[in-house]
Amino acid sequence: MDVATAAAAVDDAIKRLKSAHWKEREAIKEQLLAIVRGANEPGEVREQLDNLRKGLALELRWEVEEVLELTAPKPVAPPEAEAAPAPEPEPEPEPEDPNRPLSMSDVDVVYDDPRGLQLLKTKRGPERWFAVQADPRTGRPQTFELRPEEVAQLRAQLASSPFWMLGAGATASAAKAPAQKAPGAPAMPASRPPGGPPRRG
Repeated sequence: MDVATAAAAVDDAIKRLKSAHWKEREAIKEQLLAIVRGANEPGEVREQLDNLRKGLALELRWEVEEVLELTAPKPVAPPEAEAAPAPEPEPEPEPEDPNRPLSMSDVDVVYDDPRGLQLLKTKRGPERWFAVQADPRTGRPQTFELRPEEVAQLRAQLASSPFWMLGAGATASAAKAPAQKAPGAPAMPASRPPGGPPRRG
């Protein structure tokens, strides 16, 4: 229905509404609803009804207001806010390679004899012991990894030595004892370095 036809139909329905018996008002209201809904430009028809409503008696105004409410355009829902992307899970730390070369930061000095013997022990992971002793031919320090039985032999041999670091030696009393000068560094058991010594630095 074009705008002009709809406007004429609304004027006619309002005229009939003014003189209609209250029992006839419901049918006229349904006609007004059909006019608005069938119009090409329902907004203009509703605007016309709103202007005509102001000159009607209170009871008739209520009927027109109901038509306006029933034909009101539905509110446009605001666009939904995009959900914030879920935070990416923190990558799990890569497992430490047990075969990587050790550095001095990976070991603790547990025994330090100034006459030429150091014993080192790894801080983390499987316990590994190393001995550092000067090469009698060159005087340069050499590092050897000790086997468990060699560690046990050295700890028994050095049980009373005062050169254990506090809390790391064979006995607490030995660690607290005053340093005593001995004729020479203890003899090292024969050993082979199976995986390479810790790197300095």
